[in-house]
Amino acid sequence: MDQDRIDGRWTELKGKLRESYGDLTDDELEQTQGNREQLEGQLQQKLGKTKDDVRKIVDDMLAEI
Repeated sequence: MDQDRIDGRWTELKGKLRESYGDLTDDELEQTQGNREQLEGQLQQKLGKTKDDVRKIVDDMLAEI
């Protein structure tokens, strides 16, 4: 279900992530192609946060859009 939500709201989610984390580039986000696991891995690497922290970030952003 989460992946369906990401697929349907990918453009909005990308925009929200860029707003919140300005050091994320379009290329980095596009590399994930909307795949939640890849997105979380990319965020984890870029932000230096735990997997649980990154999962919460994505969940919170999906709840907002």
